[in-house]
Amino acid sequence: MINQEGVAEAKELLRRAGKRVTPQRVLILEAMREAGGHLDADEIYRLVRPKMPRLSLSTVYRTLNMLKEAGLVDELHLGEEHHHYELRHERGHHHLICRGCGKVIEFECPFSEELIRDLSEKYDFEITGIHLDLMGYCAECRRKRAK
Repeated sequence: MINQEGVAEAKELLRRAGKRVTPQRVLILEAMREAGGHLDADEIYRLVRPKMPRLSLSTVYRTLNMLKEAGLVDELHLGEEHHHYELRHERGHHHLICRGCGKVIEFECPFSEELIRDLSEKYDFEITGIHLDLMGYCAECRRKRAK
């Protein structure tokens, strides 16, 4: 079910980014918002296809690329060979990625904002973003590995 508030938000995001508002773009943004998390292009395609049967996988890839270039979504490399996408958040967050099961845990770290501010001042450098992925094993995978 498409949330009308989410659709309005998707349209506004596209307009602010100076991008044309199309049904495909709105649907993809809304599906990503509803699903949350870290989706690959195939997962996004499977989510939107029932609502727009004529939409192709190549359109999803092109749209994701445009949304990434517009700064609306982030492309993530979560220790797998394919990319994942998530809506860009106002506040930065980071990822704990399990090498065993692929589970991704998002976390915020006030220290990273402080670090950005300090490094920007110290080196007179405008930092526009930070990407931190910490790889390891979740508790369940550690238990399995210990057996």
